[in-house]
Amino acid sequence: MYQKTGLVLEGGAMRGMFTAGVLDVMMENGVTFDGAMGVSAGAVFGCNFKSRQIGRSLRYNMRFCGDPRYCSVESLIKTGDLYGAEFCYDEIPNKLDPFDVETYKNNPMVFYAVCTNVETGKAIHKRLDNGDKKDMEYFRASASMPLVSRIVEVDGYKLLDGGITDSIPLAAMERRGYGRNVVVLTQPLGFVKEKSSTLPLIHLAMHNYPNVIKAMDVRHIRYNKQTAYVREQELAGNVFVIRPSHALGISRTESDPAELRRVYDIGRAEMERLLPALREFLGDRE
Repeated sequence: MYQKTGLVLEGGAMRGMFTAGVLDVMMENGVTFDGAMGVSAGAVFGCNFKSRQIGRSLRYNMRFCGDPRYCSVESLIKTGDLYGAEFCYDEIPNKLDPFDVETYKNNPMVFYAVCTNVETGKAIHKRLDNGDKKDMEYFRASASMPLVSRIVEVDGYKLLDGGITDSIPLAAMERRGYGRNVVVLTQPLGFVKEKSSTLPLIHLAMHNYPNVIKAMDVRHIRYNKQTAYVREQELAGNVFVIRPSHALGISRTESDPAELRRVYDIGRAEMERLLPALREFLGDRE
C-alpha cells in the first residue's frame, strides 16, 4: 500500500538557513513529497520548495539582511514588527525578488503553515494552495514572534508564531495521512529547550490573551516532548531526520551575510551526505 510522503520543517529564525540549504539540495536532486508543513522560518523559507525556486531563500536574506526595512529595531519602533511586514511580505515577493506564484499554485505538493491562535492558545495548520496575498499573511503569521511582532489578523483569526504551539508538527502530518515523513530540525540531537526568560514580558504584553500565555508557559515542555517523539519514530525507522550535527551558533536576527551563508552551507553539506540514505527511505513506499 502506498504511503503518502511528508516533509516537516521546524522554525528557528535564521537557523532556518540550515533548512534552506537542505531544501535546495533536495530540489537540485529531484526529491519531492506529497505534502509539507512548515513552522515560522520553516514556512517562510519552505514555501520556496513548493515554488521550486532554488537559492531564493539564501539570495534575498543575504541581499536584505542589513536593510533596516527588513529587520531592525527601527522597524520594530516604526511598525510594531521587527521584520517589516510590508517590506518582507509585499515588496520582496512582489517586486525585489519575485515569488513564483504560478509554480507554487501548480505544484501538486500540499503545503501547510502552522500558526498560533492567540485567542484559543491552539495551533492552526492552514493549508495554503495559492501563494497569493492572503497566503502571505498566513506565512507572516507563522513567523511573527511574540514581543517583536504585531498580531496578524486574517480570516477572523488573531495569529502569531506557530512555534508557540506546534514547533515540530510531525504528529499533525501523521493525522493527515502522511505515513512516511522527513523531518528537518534546526537544533542538534540532544538539544533541550529551557523555559524562556522572556515569559514575564510576555505575560505583560499578552495579558489580554490568557490562553496564549498558558501555551507559552509550557512551550519548552511541549517542544521537548516533540523532539523525543521524533527521535522515537526515527529509531523505529518510521521517520527520516535531517539535523545539524552541532549547535549552529547563529543569532535569530543575524545580519551578517557571511554567517547566513555559513549556516546555509552546513545544511547543504548535511543533505548531500544523507542523500543516498534519503533516497532509500523515500523509495521504500510499498
